[in-house]
Amino acid sequence: MIIKKFIGKSEAEAVEAAKKELGEGIVIMNVKQVKPKGIFAIFKSKKTEVTVALEEEPVRVAKKEENTENLQAGLVSGLAETGNDKADKNHILNKQNSIEKKLDSLQILLENQLKQAEGMETEEKENVAETEEKAAGSTNEEAAPEDGEQEKFIRLLYNTMIENEVSEKYANQVLEEVEKSRKPNMPMDYLLANIYQKMILKFGKSEGIVPAQKGPKLVFFLGPTGVGKTTTIAKLASSYVVEEKKRVAILTADTYRIAAAEQLRTYAQILEVPFRVVYSTDEIAEAVDTFNDYDYIFVDTAGHSHQKEDLLQEMKKSLENISAKAEYQVFLVLSATTKYKDLLKIAENYKNITKYQLIFTKLDETTTVGNLLNIKMHVDTPIAYVTCGQNVPNDIEQFNPQKTVKQLLGGKA
Repeated sequence: MIIKKFIGKSEAEAVEAAKKELGEGIVIMNVKQVKPKGIFAIFKSKKTEVTVALEEEPVRVAKKEENTENLQAGLVSGLAETGNDKADKNHILNKQNSIEKKLDSLQILLENQLKQAEGMETEEKENVAETEEKAAGSTNEEAAPEDGEQEKFIRLLYNTMIENEVSEKYANQVLEEVEKSRKPNMPMDYLLANIYQKMILKFGKSEGIVPAQKGPKLVFFLGPTGVGKTTTIAKLASSYVVEEKKRVAILTADTYRIAAAEQLRTYAQILEVPFRVVYSTDEIAEAVDTFNDYDYIFVDTAGHSHQKEDLLQEMKKSLENISAKAEYQVFLVLSATTKYKDLLKIAENYKNITKYQLIFTKLDETTTVGNLLNIKMHVDTPIAYVTCGQNVPNDIEQFNPQKTVKQLLGGKA
């Protein structure tokens, strides 16, 4: 895995430089403002530093021999407690308490690795060594663990992912990839950082809502009844109107639920944006002409069972017809509280009719977020936004893979 920093006048400029050098497959790990240095610093403008990662050949730790033990065998044998496991149980539980602290130190660790690779002065190297020692818990045992300790640590992370309802299939997939680069006596923090990075890469990065090249962008919100589409649309509309200063119109094709239409109408009145009820693709096309000078047209669709194939095909046909009229994007809205098997079926059925990005709602109503990774991996489509409450417009944010991975590995949200 390649981890590298790029600096530009803006985040977009730094990201563009990263893509030019490393390609489109990069994942943004961190973004921060960099203050100018030197005696003329006050006359210089701030720049943006972007840390990116790119999957490549397995990461290698300098001067370490290849570890030939098989992780999968270790995980399988480790699921049943042996006498030795019981003897070491308290020791492993103590390590679990330090995972969250280690997760908080990962970004520091990654930055220090970058500095080492770029070649630092002696004093800087000493500072980095001191930081890494603190991140590792300041013990020689954690800095250079025995192979058995690695196995126990990996098993602990595996169990933590399973407790967070990550599918066994995807938990094993991540750890099998890590196994390819694992070395004897690899420091725990490097091992944890490797797992952390690979899980972030699994999530990838969503483009979210992007503007049309010409005319308004139609943004359709699909999903089953009761997942929170209407409130999600209100949150996004509020954000784009109030914060982004964009011109937004709202349409609803949900003619089955009068209350939902009236709720959207109320939000539209508060935001002082146009609102219409539409009954056909032709009426959506007419709205595109009417609001031709707008930036976005948000369309709330009727929620219905994903098992009704006729309604899904009707939606597919409508999207195909509207594509000749305007550019559009589709977001599938799912509840984080829905059962895994139901989520799989919903995601699969909607993928059969159109390409979409994901929005997960009701994260405040669940203690586990493993399904976010499960569904992303299953349908291979990005997560754009998540919501965590009913407040408009506050309880919505762009999906943050770092935050979610931290939860999946045992840290706090």
